[in-house]
Amino acid sequence: MSKFDEAIELYKSEMTGKIGMKSIDEALLIKITKGLGPSIYKKDAAKVSSSDKTEMQRVKDNFLIKKLGLEEGPKLDKGIDAVIEKIGRSNRNKYRAIFYYLLVKHFRKSALYAD
Repeated sequence: MSKFDEAIELYKSEMTGKIGMKSIDEALLIKITKGLGPSIYKKDAAKVSSSDKTEMQRVKDNFLIKKLGLEEGPKLDKGIDAVIEKIGRSNRNKYRAIFYYLLVKHFRKSALYAD
């Protein structure tokens, strides 16, 4: 099994286990993870620090606004907050791929990753 496949299995395990998700769009998860490139293999870059305001601003600017094409506004903060709640505020393993997957689902932007 490749390192990429191992990462996908880890993410799926976290999503169904710790987060308690019933179903996962595996194709979407794979596309989002591939889009993150080699950062998924770096311990620090693979995770999101939800308590770091600078990091949350970066997620908003670089992913939600630039990548997903959303407009700046309070709904972005509410969406980020909803994802943090879903993953669990005390969960120290907020993997970036899962975080972005949940943001894509929250804002109904899965079509951006369609073939």
